[in-house]
Amino acid sequence: MDVIIYHNPQCGTSRNTLGLIRNAGIEPHIIEYLKTPPARLLLRQLIARMGVAVPDVIREKGRPYHELGLGDQSLSDDQ
Repeated sequence: MDVIIYHNPQCGTSRNTLGLIRNAGIEPHIIEYLKTPPARLLLRQLIARMGVAVPDVIREKGRPYHELGLGDQSLSDDQ
């Protein structure tokens, strides 16, 4: 099985998820997304494959979310 994790080693949830994957006997490909951000097209593809809306994958904690007004319901996915 080929598993890819977009990982943030500073995030407890991300570290726990990586641990669960490894405990299942799988060594995933690890992409530290803060060092190597995915391209916009890849993000679109990943979100589509997950079957969720763009707002569902946006981290709400922290400054960028509030500073950029990402909670604004009138924003399109492209915005």
